[in-house]
Amino acid sequence: MNPGSPEPAGVLTVDLDAITANWRTLRDLHAEAGGGETGAAVKADAYGLGAAAVAPALAAAGCRRFFVAQLAEGMALRPLLCSSHGPGPTIAVLNGFPPGADEDAALTPVLNSPGDIAAWSGTGRGAILHVDTGMARLGLSPAELEALAEDPSPLDGLRLRYVMTHLACADEPAHPMNAAQAARFAAARARLPAVPFSFANSAGIFLGRDFASDLARPGCAIYGLNPTPGRPNPMRPTVRLAAPVLQVREIPAGTPVGYGAGWTAQRPSRIATVAAGYADGYLRSLSGRAIGRHNWQDVPLVGRISMDLSAFDVTDHPAIGPGSMIELIGPGNSPDQVAARAGTIGYEVLTSLGARYRRAYSAA
Repeated sequence: MNPGSPEPAGVLTVDLDAITANWRTLRDLHAEAGGGETGAAVKADAYGLGAAAVAPALAAAGCRRFFVAQLAEGMALRPLLCSSHGPGPTIAVLNGFPPGADEDAALTPVLNSPGDIAAWSGTGRGAILHVDTGMARLGLSPAELEALAEDPSPLDGLRLRYVMTHLACADEPAHPMNAAQAARFAAARARLPAVPFSFANSAGIFLGRDFASDLARPGCAIYGLNPTPGRPNPMRPTVRLAAPVLQVREIPAGTPVGYGAGWTAQRPSRIATVAAGYADGYLRSLSGRAIGRHNWQDVPLVGRISMDLSAFDVTDHPAIGPGSMIELIGPGNSPDQVAARAGTIGYEVLTSLGARYRRAYSAA
């Protein structure tokens, strides 16, 4: 490197056109099934891709309902949406927030417990009521719902915008939990005030008319993950991640590479050390399993992934040298495929993407 030149780092390229196209595809599918609006989950920094760029692009495409997990996420997002697109978009905070935390109508708390309802009762503020129909996480339990149905006075003075629930097994269309949750949610809504309801996540949109609602809440499919596992991915890919080769070393047969000497060269080899490791979200569980790509050809990862570095066997790729870029995620090596090699899911791959990558966004 020349003095003063930028430090070599990976480049994460995010295709905003593909993200908005995916959202429109989901919106249209939901409408065809008889559903109403389609929002967008942009929690966890838009699944690791950058909410500050992704959410305004989705708003420009027509999305008006956004979902985050934490209040801080909503507060950071609010000025980006409202300043650029007027007061129309609303942001629901799935984990809820305490009364008085914010008086802006753009932020809507999700009420997950009787305590949440009591805290907001009589405020006149808009809110979303969450009913648990099978996840056993957040939301009113069956007993809590029963008590509220018998005495709905805690809802007095609340402007319920939606009643929502969350599907547990939507990515398995034949799973009996899907029909069970649909029946439980219908029964719950019949005992609550008649307000719009929100049901399907990404995979739920593909379950058809029985899972359509006034507001769908897709997340992973917007970002290119496959909402229909076991079938071809109907979504467009949205990300490419490439990292630079820092050094290429020629080693004789019998030379171990990396921590723990877990991989040993079986032939004279060329090893490329790449500037990406588990501190960058390139998961350590990919050690010995991952591939990179260079000029559309697979390049095997060897040895353990360390905090800042990974090693690839480039013996059969003589053109690769210092400064070459190894693609870690991209065509032929999607986030879902990377996840399968790591023994995890595409969500974790995307949301683990580190802050040290230089991010480049296409215009949407």
